Amino acid sequence: MKKAVLKLSALVLPLAVSSAVMASSVEQTKGSFVDKFRQLDEALPTPNVYRSAAGEPAENYWQQQVNYDIDVKLDEKKRRLTASQTIEYKNNSPHTLKYLWLQLDQNIFKSDSIAEMTSTFNGKTLQGDPQPKSTKLSLGQLRRQQFMADNELGYQIANVKDEDGKELKVTVVDTLMRIDLNEPLKPGKDVEFSMDFAFNIVEEDAVGARSGYEHFEEDGNDIFLLAQWFPRLAAYTDYEAWTNKAFLGSGEFTLEFGDYDVEITVPADHIVSATGQLDNPSSVLTSTQRKRLEQAEDAKRPVFIVTEEEALENEKEGTNKTKTWHFKAENVRDFAWASSRKFMWDAKGYHQGGKDQPLVMAMSFYPKEGGDLWKKYSTESVVHTMEVYSRFSFDYPYPVAQSVNGPVGGMEYPMITFNGPRTDLQEDGTRTYSQAEKRFLIGVVIHEIGHIYFPMIVNSDERQWTWMDEGLNSFLDGVAGREWDHTIPWGVEPRDIVEYMKSENQVPVMTQSDSVLRLGPNAYTKPAAALNILREVILGRELFDFAFKEYAQRWKYKRPTPADFFRTMEEASGVDLDWFWRGWFYTTDHVDISLDKVYQLRLDTKNPDIDFNRLRDIEADKPMPLFVKRNKEEGKKLWVEENPDVTDFYDENDRFTVTNKERNAYNKFLKGLEPWERKTFERAIKEDKNYYVLEFSNLGGLVMPILLELTYEDGTKEEQYIPAEIWRRNHKHVQKLIVTEKGKNLVSVRVDPRWETADVDVENNNYPRRIIPSRIEVYKREKSKAKVSRDIMQDIKTELKKDDENDAQEQQ
Repeated sequence: MKKAVLKLSALVLPLAVSSAVMASSVEQTKGSFVDKFRQLDEALPTPNVYRSAAGEPAENYWQQQVNYDIDVKLDEKKRRLTASQTIEYKNNSPHTLKYLWLQLDQNIFKSDSIAEMTSTFNGKTLQGDPQPKSTKLSLGQLRRQQFMADNELGYQIANVKDEDGKELKVTVVDTLMRIDLNEPLKPGKDVEFSMDFAFNIVEEDAVGARSGYEHFEEDGNDIFLLAQWFPRLAAYTDYEAWTNKAFLGSGEFTLEFGDYDVEITVPADHIVSATGQLDNPSSVLTSTQRKRLEQAEDAKRPVFIVTEEEALENEKEGTNKTKTWHFKAENVRDFAWASSRKFMWDAKGYHQGGKDQPLVMAMSFYPKEGGDLWKKYSTESVVHTMEVYSRFSFDYPYPVAQSVNGPVGGMEYPMITFNGPRTDLQEDGTRTYSQAEKRFLIGVVIHEIGHIYFPMIVNSDERQWTWMDEGLNSFLDGVAGREWDHTIPWGVEPRDIVEYMKSENQVPVMTQSDSVLRLGPNAYTKPAAALNILREVILGRELFDFAFKEYAQRWKYKRPTPADFFRTMEEASGVDLDWFWRGWFYTTDHVDISLDKVYQLRLDTKNPDIDFNRLRDIEADKPMPLFVKRNKEEGKKLWVEENPDVTDFYDENDRFTVTNKERNAYNKFLKGLEPWERKTFERAIKEDKNYYVLEFSNLGGLVMPILLELTYEDGTKEEQYIPAEIWRRNHKHVQKLIVTEKGKNLVSVRVDPRWETADVDVENNNYPRRIIPSRIEVYKREKSKAKVSRDIMQDIKTELKKDDENDAQEQQ
């Protein structure tokens, strides 16, 4: 017999399908189906003996090691560095190397560098006019041009020799240098070579760089922030071999881990902050300063090692004497430092995991211009960052974590970060700061200290994939920031990325760093918001946190690729996320899920005495036609009303009258059911539940879970989560059946009620549609101003003001 089919009374709904076909190695030639859930394996590199399918280092994983021994001297007056370094390179790869590539990052400032020669003019011009109109060039751009023209920039390198004193042939290619080895370097062997180098330090405010000096006119002193300051080995990897892509500015660095022994000679009244641990405190610090450092280890609040008064005293006079600060750092991928006589220095010990655990000294270095803002919040922000990040990854492994104020707005290196916010000097000599500057300081310190974890330890390739460090770090700094004060807008919520997601001026996240159109939202905010959604909406905190921590611990001190991150997050969480990575990282689709219709359905009972009465009620509920309504209002009677003596059967029985024929058919239907079918059917009739069909459209192309808020007639609300896989057979249109108990009548539905999926249009998320709240401003229409011409006859009578008169007028 035929299986019984229950009929739901409703309109017939057409099913729309996509008109686009996803480009892939598998070709869809019939119809227009697009598989948004196609596995990502075809786009990811094939797993091998170096990187497993699970996203972890495989049995033959390797990476090189490079150790540096550097002696460097700062010439404060000339603003120049001179140095010599010995490098030990260990070839842990299975390949024989005939040459080595080094990064010469200071060469980016040379006039013939690729970065300089390909810089574009962004001034606004009007095209098409017979006579081109003027454009604008900022004073900052002019200042940069003048500084670049007035100074010889880039490296001067000499005496490149092997450990036997034999010269090595070098070839400089823009921001890279190839050293040809006198003998090939076989697997498992190491080579040592040395060189001298020097360069003129750029003025950061003039050039716009990641390091440099800042001059203070009022006291005649400088702050020096030194990074990308020594020729460093480029990375040699299993996935790319030599990562010798020119430094163009946006794509940062990928480097090898190693040990550093660095001696830094500076003016004797300078205070130095650097990667690593100070190896000679007794030579450069007073006994009082050393005692303060000991006191800081267990202090509740930061202790001054160099006080403000001492820093101000240092500012007054320079010196011809020098001191050499000796720092050692183990297993780091880079080395940076800062030096100034303007620095005050505070510190606070952080015992991660308890008093008996390894001590980390959180420290801040800043001039008087940092004021109370830095005194209160810098070092405390350093400690807070380590507390949060260690929970998501691993214990902070280094002895120090430092925040240094200077001209660089925000930049990170192992154990040291450069951060820019300051206070403002007022007329009465006090210093104040805005709420924005306070938020900026806390946020930038958290972000840059967070970078010590990603990518200074989890060593992703910043030159290729900026999002792997900036995006992951922005996600975590959003966690740390909101745990500091969630009322501060940290910019990592899904709602913060909406305008970018729907914009035309964007590229996929998986675009190489230097080709990204809008680096901030592309490499920072979008991936951070995506991970926020992955944690809070898709995986949940428990699965996400376990998988993310697994990724961090697997790749600590190693070099992960995007595939390693994607695979680890899937393998450790146990959830297929290929659709998520493909949509958020490989496309420029956006989220726009529209709730188009909601159908309220009721189960037909098959009993004609019940169902025909329902049909009669439905007919009676239909609106009265205007013709009938107006005739009634005008008092017009129907023919049947005027001739009541003429009647027949149909005046007593309508089309919904039930006959025994329908009743017999109903009884026959019941007898034809299997026992379980009749039991199921009769229970459904008795329960008389509400059946609602929700019809959704995916207007943005990015498939996502559907988050529902259902509001009922009795005022109660319910949340439902529909996984993204609902779109797997049709990524454009889907329908979802929702069943509620009798009397639980649905009155409204809202998609993504808390704006957790970056949906770009929340108005089509409401059913019924809501009246959209907005605001209106009253303004006075200004008369159009004609082009003002110079009245030279009158203007020539104007008296020339003195400088002090101009100043007084400006203050008024």
